[in-house]
Formats: sequence, structure tokens, C-alpha cells
Amino acid sequence: MGNDAERQAESKKILERVAREAGSDAATFLGATARRTGAHLAARDADPEDAIEMWGSRIGRMLGLVITIGLFVWLVVYLLRG
Repeated sequence: MGNDAERQAESKKILERVAREAGSDAATFLGATARRTGAHLAARDADPEDAIEMWGSRIGRMLGLVITIGLFVWLVVYLLRG
């Protein structure tokens, strides 16, 4: 009986810790996603020695973002007008 009570207490502690950590991870997840997106758009993965590659990546990624936002706005306007 004592072993079963110990296992239940340990399981309860683990579940409480997971619940605490999961609650605070939403802000952390959003922050990490924003940092990754910023790094991607800034072309931090490109070779810093090659200025053409870096600026080409930045321009292409920003252009892709602008086109995506434009298409999304067009779709919303199209759907709202019927």
C-alpha cells in the first residue's frame, strides 16, 4: 500500500509541474516564433561574407511576405463582398 501511495504522490507532482510549465509556454512559444520569423526575414542563415546572397535573400523573403499579405487581404475582401 505504501508503494502505491508514493507512486500516486509522485505522479501528482509530475502532472502539476507539467501543468505549470504548459501554462507559461504560450508566451515563450510566441516569442520564439517571432524571433525565428525575424531571423528568417533578416536572412541570418545566409553567408554574411556574401552581401549579394544576403540582400537577395532579404529582398526575396520580404517580397514573398508582402505578396502573401496582399493575397490574404484580397481573399478577405473577395469573400466579404460575396
